[in-house]
Amino acid sequence: MEVMRFCQSFMTELYKYVGADTDVPAGDIGVGAREIGYLYGQYKRITGLYEGVLTGKGLSYGGSLVRKQATGYGLCYFTEAMLNAAGKSFKDATVVVSGSGNVAIYANEKATELGAKVVAMSDSNGYIYDKDGIDLDCVKQIKEVKRGRIKEYVDAHPTAEYHEGCSGIWTIKCDIALPCATQNEISLDSCKALVANGCYCVSEGANMPTVIEGIEYLQANGVLFGPAKAANAGGVGTSALEMSQNSERLSWTAEEVDAKLKTIMVNIYHNVEAAAKEYGMEGNFEAGANIAGFLKVADAMYAQGVC
Repeated sequence: MEVMRFCQSFMTELYKYVGADTDVPAGDIGVGAREIGYLYGQYKRITGLYEGVLTGKGLSYGGSLVRKQATGYGLCYFTEAMLNAAGKSFKDATVVVSGSGNVAIYANEKATELGAKVVAMSDSNGYIYDKDGIDLDCVKQIKEVKRGRIKEYVDAHPTAEYHEGCSGIWTIKCDIALPCATQNEISLDSCKALVANGCYCVSEGANMPTVIEGIEYLQANGVLFGPAKAANAGGVGTSALEMSQNSERLSWTAEEVDAKLKTIMVNIYHNVEAAAKEYGMEGNFEAGANIAGFLKVADAMYAQGVC
């Protein structure tokens, strides 16, 4: 009830500044389907409008299939494209995923579907390591149903290990690291540990999880690095797909949305890769993402006379 009242009070002030053709907010850490529902309900009460003003809505009132999975799935689609260009893939790779929210859970799911074995996940208290591969159904039960802590995993899987503190997860030997928790979770020391253990790819599902010195260290040591501003765009991309469905008064199938999401993420990778190459920084996908994003905005501003 307290969460509901907070959301309603917040929207009472916010509704004046948002709209389907103005700005469209979406969820993030601590704001999931429950909170979006409360916000959307209050928006409708105040305005009398049924429109796509928020994304991440429930399926019964305008939400999109695959929206929940989108950031994690999109991360893996981007990463797979990056790996393929380097002659690698998720198949038979050992993967560490930090976090255990939507991004982490569905990055785990898609990486596993693509042939990888995910051996570690975490939350804000600590991390679990399961050498046999994480039982994702167990994690979903703990996090999505019970809203519990990741340490409960070892109750169901006594051969797994639980460690207090989050940073130790990056000392686990892996081929691919997918940080999907919070900002600045990978320090320079963590990057050194990843490189020492043979990690050849780090791709960001969280927003800016790797410190700047760490990014430079990874790049200097030949590690494929997928920057958050490109690699985790799947959630925003599928928010746009949700808005499209709302505008058309249609509901696409999960297969349609997933196919469109994959196309978006693969295209983002190619745009990033091409921009980096064109400006003399081939293989530097962080620079490529910055340049590609800047050029898109600058070209639009120039065309509209704002220069």
